[in-house]
Amino acid sequence: MRVLVVEDEVELAETIRDGLAAEGFTVDLARNGVDGLWSATETPHGVYDVLVLDIMLPGLNGYEICRRLRERGIWTPVLMLTAKDGEYDQADAFDLGADDYLIKPFSFVVLIARLRALVRRGAPERPAVLRAGDLTLDPSARRVARGDASIAVTPREFAMLEFLLRHRGQAMTKTAILENVWDAHFTGDPNIVEVYIGYLRKKIDHPFGRTAIETVRGAGYRLATDGG
Repeated sequence: MRVLVVEDEVELAETIRDGLAAEGFTVDLARNGVDGLWSATETPHGVYDVLVLDIMLPGLNGYEICRRLRERGIWTPVLMLTAKDGEYDQADAFDLGADDYLIKPFSFVVLIARLRALVRRGAPERPAVLRAGDLTLDPSARRVARGDASIAVTPREFAMLEFLLRHRGQAMTKTAILENVWDAHFTGDPNIVEVYIGYLRKKIDHPFGRTAIETVRGAGYRLATDGG
């Protein structure tokens, strides 16, 4: 597996490179955002299995690199590294097309596991606006609509609907929803998923006479590809 690491902290970059190499990865380093973007775009597409981007970089920050990659249709999985901690920083990263996020300092064991998980998932295309029939979700504008009718949703409802839309047509388990919409270490009542499914149905389905969110008995929930 080949990885591009874009990190301006020399010691950290070399530590990541050496650690990944010891785990069998082939690693290229870039020290600033400009060089990182060049490597990610001018190197033949497909050569990198995953990208590791620091957010605070000289030249171009990690957000901008990620945005430009997605604009060019380069869907290589991206894991963001940052010393920042906060929901808005993570939301910005995901809205611009990042796939995962680690806060410094981080466990190297966790970094390896996250990178391998991203490689296993591959690089599916992530369009700017998600659609299922006339149901649309715009991650950047934070807008949900049925046709021309805007639908007001809470941040958690938005995250759940985005997850279901990105996996439309697939049955998603309650565990998968909890790990991706809440947290991989969520310890609350798992029935919270059913509660929020109910909230979404009351907003995107019932007022329009639709059944976009289907219950798959014994498996979880599925969002119909035609939007119900």
